[in-house]
Amino acid sequence: MKLTKPFVLASIIALCFACENTSTVGSDSQIEITPEQPLYMDIGNTMRTIEIKNKTQGLSKSEKANNAAKSYNVALYMAEYITAGTSNEMGNVVYFNDRGNKQLGADFVPGLALDGTDAISYYVDDNRPSLDLDVSLSNNAIDRAMNTWDMVNCSNLGMFERPYDGRNTGLIALIVGEILGQNFGGSEDYVADVMHGGWLPASAFDLVAPGGSSFILGVTFTITFTDELGAPVDLDNNGKADVAFREIYYNDNFAWNDGGTFDVETIALHEAGHGLSQGHFGKAFRSSGNSKLHFSPRAVMNATYSGVQTTIGKTDNAGHCSNWASWSNN
Repeated sequence: MKLTKPFVLASIIALCFACENTSTVGSDSQIEITPEQPLYMDIGNTMRTIEIKNKTQGLSKSEKANNAAKSYNVALYMAEYITAGTSNEMGNVVYFNDRGNKQLGADFVPGLALDGTDAISYYVDDNRPSLDLDVSLSNNAIDRAMNTWDMVNCSNLGMFERPYDGRNTGLIALIVGEILGQNFGGSEDYVADVMHGGWLPASAFDLVAPGGSSFILGVTFTITFTDELGAPVDLDNNGKADVAFREIYYNDNFAWNDGGTFDVETIALHEAGHGLSQGHFGKAFRSSGNSKLHFSPRAVMNATYSGVQTTIGKTDNAGHCSNWASWSNN
């Protein structure tokens, strides 16, 4: 029964556990819900060596020989997730690569993209559909979310969608399937810079956070390049791990909707924000009288779902522009 509805490759998960402090917002007595420190989850060695086949169409034999496939080391590094507003849990960061106090943020680097361009590519996998929505409805909602970020006028991402072609995709789906002993159709193949990998069963989200199946709505995994020992690399020396690609998954333990609770476009917009390197922000408060959740300021990148929200606010815009205004010259 569903709830009324939480070079090597590395990924980051953002996770947040709730602590409560009494506060006052406006005229109402409210309880502030604050995140604890980021977590570390050990799910074993996630390092993989992936091969990228370069295009050879129209090239001579000698050119093809010099343009052979290249191998890259990648690993799961971190993840960020959004939680249901009915829980007292908030989104936080979970690291899968134990670096102690030297955990890094992560970002894309011009010239390192595995698709050979500095434009941001994305892909929507139809092989893991929601049990609640027709694929066309969920796909359209995700496309709208990606287009919303693409239309922010401070950046020029050159965003484009790689058409769905039925292939098996998803490094995280592969790793999670191996751990759980199930086949989620995953693959070590690179598909796009940001991949919406579809819906996974509740058990997959317990690997992100203890009890995560009951409160995690969606999660974005960051996969980074690593050295031969599995340590994230920072080739542009900006203090951030270099992103190979990101994968987004949704929890099929919740009743998904197009325009209602839980709204695919709203959650996809939030997770795509993580896919484009934004973190959480905004303070959360729960009213002492009616237990309603409020954010200050309310934004797409709030750590908890608080209703349909499909437009970019000032704080979301500022966060995006700080990451992307100078792309691809950053």
